Amino acid sequence: MILGIDIGTSVTKAALIDRDGTSHHHASTSSALIKGPDGQVEQDLDDVMDSVARVAREVVHAASDPIDAVAITAQGDGLWLRDAEGRAVRNPMSWMDARASSIVARWGEGGANSVTERVFRLTGSGVFPGSHAGLLAWLSQHEPESLEKAAVSGYCADAVLQRLTGEITVDASDASLPFLNVTTREYVTEALELCGIAQWQHLLPAPAAVDKVFTLDAAGAELLGLPAGTPVSSGPYDLQACSFGAGTEHAGDGTVIIGTTLACQVFTRDTTIRPEFEPAGMWLCTPDPHLYLRVMPSMVGTAGIDWMLSMFQLEPSDLTGLLEQSPPGANGVRALSFLSPAGERAPFVDPLARGQFTGLTIANTRAEVVRALCESVVFAARHCLEVLGFDGELSASGGGVRSTAWAQLLADTMGTPIWIPHEAQVGIRGAAQVAWKRLGTPVDTDAWRQQRTRLDPNPDAHAALNAVYREYLAELGAARARWNNA
Repeated sequence: MILGIDIGTSVTKAALIDRDGTSHHHASTSSALIKGPDGQVEQDLDDVMDSVARVAREVVHAASDPIDAVAITAQGDGLWLRDAEGRAVRNPMSWMDARASSIVARWGEGGANSVTERVFRLTGSGVFPGSHAGLLAWLSQHEPESLEKAAVSGYCADAVLQRLTGEITVDASDASLPFLNVTTREYVTEALELCGIAQWQHLLPAPAAVDKVFTLDAAGAELLGLPAGTPVSSGPYDLQACSFGAGTEHAGDGTVIIGTTLACQVFTRDTTIRPEFEPAGMWLCTPDPHLYLRVMPSMVGTAGIDWMLSMFQLEPSDLTGLLEQSPPGANGVRALSFLSPAGERAPFVDPLARGQFTGLTIANTRAEVVRALCESVVFAARHCLEVLGFDGELSASGGGVRSTAWAQLLADTMGTPIWIPHEAQVGIRGAAQVAWKRLGTPVDTDAWRQQRTRLDPNPDAHAALNAVYREYLAELGAARARWNNA
């Protein structure tokens, strides 16, 4: 049995995972987001560690069988500066932080010779305000003293791992964006030079070996309520862990995660950066040195839907009914769902991207407005998957697919069956699966894949939504031209 811990942006979860993939004794708790001017979004590392301790101890206390190991997965991107003892030298900067937006916007100027384009051609990763590239550049300009005090610039998972084990390291899935050559697993110095931050490369730790297992030290053992020496597996980070936990594992297969933001990803063995690719998304290393995950982590998602529901004083439980009250195409109401202050990062990067509604009249209802926004989120998913070259089996997870109407909308838009895992804790599940493999006792993944429900598309709805999707792409193209000329 493995204790899985998933440290999200605002919620930390834990559960026990059996070898057959079932989960037990779930626990969750919130951690705070510290928001400020100019798009500041930070966290408190001690608060995050307190959340880890709370959920882990609750689950450990409920366990009736021995715990073989701890498996950690966490939010990616952002910037978690620490000293040699694992203490934060400043508040960790979230992947949602927008303070580097103007820097990234400047990097995007110059077409094929832009910084953004040249970094992408070197590493296959786009840069956006909340990535290491933008945040290191912002700190270098505004807070160089923080960088000078730091021993390591990492991510959430390795910040937690350092406090549990004393080890300074990083999982290759986290380190992949935006400076790693994923085939050699080495940092590309030229990419850092292009961003003007090569002097801080010493803060980037070498990625851990694919089969690396750590152990709890005395402080980590006390924090979690487990014996010192308990094995610890860290990574892959949450997007990739969700793919494994949802049953996606073969080249060509895709996963859509409809959460606070929207993540679309496809496994591939091809890391060719083609000339027609826009500088967006990323290739991630996986525990298989010859398999990669190409990801489009869009900024759209349920956060925008939650905002819309709150505007109408509705609850998330009202969503299914609202979707059913309006036909495909929302009676002519159209939306672009780029509501994040940081703009968009996939399948294109534009810090100036903004949301919009068109086609509204006083005859329209709130159901049509909500449906139009939901359709635009799912259209963004289809757009990402088409760019990624999806051509296999598609799994879906996240809070969005708990609504049957939303899940059906995804299937109808894609025109392909959607596989939805029975277990909700897909990130923890995926991290546990990787942990068992690292421990030398891999699980039967084919059996885990059987624990899913197939949802088939409605042909008539697909035909209607296919036409609306083409309109969406045309309106998106027009909007991007306006943003670039603003």
